[in-house]
Amino acid sequence: MQLKLLLRVPARNFHIFYGKSVASVNNMLNEGQNEIQTQTHEHKLKMSGWQIHNYGDFDELLFSDRLKMPQIKQSNECLVKVHATSINPIDVAMLGGYGAAVLKVLRCQPSVIEFPLTLGREFCGTLIQTGMSVNNFKLPVGQRVWGVVPVQNTQGAHAEYVCVPDYCVGMVPESLTNTEAASVLYAGLTAWSGIYLTAQLGGVCGALTADGGGANKRVLVLGGSGAVGSLAIQILRAQGSQVLATCSENATELVQNLGADCVIDYRNPSKMATLRNFAPYDLVLDCSGQGSEAAEALDFKYDQYVTFSSPLLRNIDSSGVGLGLLKNFANILEANVKSLTNRKGLIKYGFFIPAPQGIELLKQLVERKKLLPLIDSCYKFNELPEAFKRVKAGHLRGKVVVSLD
Repeated sequence: MQLKLLLRVPARNFHIFYGKSVASVNNMLNEGQNEIQTQTHEHKLKMSGWQIHNYGDFDELLFSDRLKMPQIKQSNECLVKVHATSINPIDVAMLGGYGAAVLKVLRCQPSVIEFPLTLGREFCGTLIQTGMSVNNFKLPVGQRVWGVVPVQNTQGAHAEYVCVPDYCVGMVPESLTNTEAASVLYAGLTAWSGIYLTAQLGGVCGALTADGGGANKRVLVLGGSGAVGSLAIQILRAQGSQVLATCSENATELVQNLGADCVIDYRNPSKMATLRNFAPYDLVLDCSGQGSEAAEALDFKYDQYVTFSSPLLRNIDSSGVGLGLLKNFANILEANVKSLTNRKGLIKYGFFIPAPQGIELLKQLVERKKLLPLIDSCYKFNELPEAFKRVKAGHLRGKVVVSLD
């Protein structure tokens, strides 16, 4: 056997072994084989993806097929091969540096540069590996899943593989394609958190379970044709709420088809004035990015005004954590004093929250055919910068998705 090993060595390399013991030759062969296996293993741990190394414009998005593949480091993590992902407004904002100060704190690395950074907040893919504490009955390896990426993660879903905690992942409804599934969770969880966590429209059960709630509530959705607004309308209608919505005139038919009881062109002052006829509202949900300032212009009563356009990160980016938090407190206090003085309701901020009960509710609504994804456009993986440009241009009719298949 040892002679056979020697005979396998090419003649031009035989001088390397000449005069050495058989044992030392075997050691050298074994070391060479291990080196080859290590190199092969390292090669398999590489992947393709888009990263940024500086904050800036679209030219900072750089593609590479030699990125380090993420690995499971915590017992509750899941490694997923991505089939489709999406571009959200938060991705475009983060490309420009939005939220950098807070994100450093969330990562517990305030003095460490956060680059390279892979963007991407949601995905659909195949679960290929799980940590020891992951429930494999709920999340079996080899199955198709959808999920979201916590904001503090530096490695997002704009890559071939992504690693996230198990509470951010769920089984995909079978009726959805990969691109459809990749368009639901980020906007859906944002709408869900605003309705059930911030506004408490379904009470304690609506916040802590997948039961939803909000029957017979009257809700006005500002920006009904966008990603968050379109899903908010469908969630509310499925729960038995009366839903009114605003959008541009050319999106009126689309929003009506989503189930809104009344759709108003926000550019038409006379039609906007008719919203007084339906007041008071249990909830005004700002999905159009107008912020708390827009609440002052509403000349009707409401119990709650929830906006997803919060100055929280913007204030901290410009003034630092301490002073930024003080500014945020002052902003929300001032807005509520004005609102209550005018005999209106409370003004609150809504945020994206990755919650398993929210993922489960969205899954149930899809399976009951009460929620259908609304896709604005779909791009190939090598066209990702173009997808960013589409989102930044605004006036979307649903989500912008990117296919890796």
